[in-house]
Amino acid sequence: MSLDTGLSGPNETTASGPVTATSRATGSGRGRWLVFWGPPAAVLVAVVGLWYAVSYLLLDPQRRFLVPPPHEVIRVSFFDPFNLRELLGALWLSTRIAFIGLAIAIVIGMAMAMAMSRAKWVERSLYPYAVLTQTIPILAMVPLFGFWFGFGNFSRVLVVVLFCIFPVVANTLFGLQSVQQEHHDLFTLHGASRLTRLWKLQLPAALPAIFTGLRIAAGLAVIGAIVGDTFFKQGEPGIGILIDRYQSRLQSEQMVGAIILSSLLGIVVFWLFGFVARRAVGGWHESAGGQDV
Repeated sequence: MSLDTGLSGPNETTASGPVTATSRATGSGRGRWLVFWGPPAAVLVAVVGLWYAVSYLLLDPQRRFLVPPPHEVIRVSFFDPFNLRELLGALWLSTRIAFIGLAIAIVIGMAMAMAMSRAKWVERSLYPYAVLTQTIPILAMVPLFGFWFGFGNFSRVLVVVLFCIFPVVANTLFGLQSVQQEHHDLFTLHGASRLTRLWKLQLPAALPAIFTGLRIAAGLAVIGAIVGDTFFKQGEPGIGILIDRYQSRLQSEQMVGAIILSSLLGIVVFWLFGFVARRAVGGWHESAGGQDV
């Protein structure tokens, strides 16, 4: 006679056979994967379906070049060796410009934020000019950069820096100033120097805010690189120059392909900083990594 206590051990038996801990973990893993990737996949399918509907149901064949169907975009942009080589070369140039400008913005922005966190008079002196980078019409400044510094890569990098620097300054300064006063008092009690306080207290506590600013700046870096390309229109062509060139030639398939590559570049850069944030501080501050893309 067996006594059913209602407690299940590591293995269970059902009508379909034994259920082990491994199978339960596998099932839960598949469930998490479906919950995580299912909604974006459903939205993608809906967008592609709407895209086909607009191309084939709303547009006449003579006007279909306005919204070419997805398979034509893929065939012309990515399966034609010449077009693919042209797109990848332009993408590589825009990627270099975006990362160089982003790196400069990170160095300058974090240095400004650390200086402003040390003294209020420094913050009052510098912060308005950091805000100014977001209020001035950058698109109107682009021609001036070309006149002053030429139409090469230096001017394009400068545009990226202007796009990126404010999120780095604002979020880093917020993080540095958000340390609790009790922690400052503890460091004061132990006679810590300003450098020790900055390195061992403020910067570690500010990491979640810093990485949030870096993720925002990373997306803006791609936009800045493409904007600089589009307006300068000289030198080695980046994605922005190709988009403008395809538009003037009514090469809509290549233009949409260039836009797709630009979007993928922004997503990859945004995800990269989220990945670094999760590895750096995700173990103790889950919001640092944000939401996966």
